[in-house]
Amino acid sequence: MTQSQRQPAETPQPEATRPSHRRAWGRLNPLLRLLILTQLAFNIGFFAVLPFLAEHLGTAIGMAGWMVGFVLGLRTFSQQGLFVVGGALADRYGVRPVVLAGCVLRIAGFAWLGYADEDWSVIGSVLLIGFAAALFSPAVESEVARQAVVWEESGGGPRTSVLALFTVAGQAGAFVGPLIGALLLAVDYRVVCLTGAGVFVLVLAGHFWLLPQHIPGRERVEVRGGLRGLLRNRRFLALCCAYGAYLLAYNQLYLLLPDEVERATGSQSALAWLFGLSSLLVVTAQLPVTRWAADRLDLRRSMAAGLALIAAGFAVVAVARPAEWTGNRGLLPAAGFVVLLTVGQMLVAPAARAWVPDLAVEGRLGLYTGAMSSVSGLIVLVGSAATGSLMDTGLPAAVPWLALAAIPMASIALLPRRV
Repeated sequence: MTQSQRQPAETPQPEATRPSHRRAWGRLNPLLRLLILTQLAFNIGFFAVLPFLAEHLGTAIGMAGWMVGFVLGLRTFSQQGLFVVGGALADRYGVRPVVLAGCVLRIAGFAWLGYADEDWSVIGSVLLIGFAAALFSPAVESEVARQAVVWEESGGGPRTSVLALFTVAGQAGAFVGPLIGALLLAVDYRVVCLTGAGVFVLVLAGHFWLLPQHIPGRERVEVRGGLRGLLRNRRFLALCCAYGAYLLAYNQLYLLLPDEVERATGSQSALAWLFGLSSLLVVTAQLPVTRWAADRLDLRRSMAAGLALIAAGFAVVAVARPAEWTGNRGLLPAAGFVVLLTVGQMLVAPAARAWVPDLAVEGRLGLYTGAMSSVSGLIVLVGSAATGSLMDTGLPAAVPWLALAAIPMASIALLPRRV
């Protein structure tokens, strides 16, 4: 897909001809609807478990701070880092078998995590959970991106509108999931994990019956040969690094944020509400933000603005941290961080996904979609372990937040410039 082919997505439409997002959902084909609802179900099961993992590892398992950070980074790396494998397999064998295999592994991983009580067992279950997503997520995301391009070229509207609906579905799941997890956590963390596994049992059954064996227009290609050209694509690799800075920042919802909430209130009960705030913002504001950005910003400027907002979120906590506020007042900087991070995410995520088809080689969209997550997953693995170490060194509490603020700002310079 060339740059010139993408230009209609950035051309403002007259007010009377702009398709509303409600009508857009009604005009989507059944496959796109299924894939978007798939993202909703994936995130309900996932976010019922993950937000409470750090506290479980630190208290019930007794892991040190650096080890908790490493495990969380390992989970992200085994997921994001291996997306390139799942994307290549989707290009070779099709979407359906890869998605079904990933669901089976996610069920096994959640069940194992519920019974894991030693470091090696936790690491094994976390790796399995991550690799499961490395199979099904790039398959689903690449097909949504491909269908979004078809939607745009058929006159349906900017491809970012479809990708924004995909993001909204994911965040709706991220809103419901932590609330379910918080309720079940009163019983036991094992119950939380088994419930997450149960959600994926339902997803597996639904996709076994509804996902087509072959999707029209998606031709299968050999695995060999694609990676070499990808590694020579400097513009694409630059986009991957900038996206990795965003993902590292987003991962702090599970590392830095729980620590800040615990410090301010003495517990993590407010964590579910902050996750809910983030998801609610995306569900209610993602589509208007995407429409506003499509009318005024190209993909590079949209990502740059989002990364700057994310950096500002970390800076808010860094500035307020020396005051040592507690109670409800102490939650205000954390809430500001969540809001700015979420608004930044609304700009970054759809733009990055919309950019990949323009930079990918024909027939290799799964590989390129997976590779973007793989590179960013490696960044998260290194960055999360470093962040956990900073938290254990006894440096001023604002230092990790300042360090994380600098990374997205620096990554803006990495964004590829349009020809």
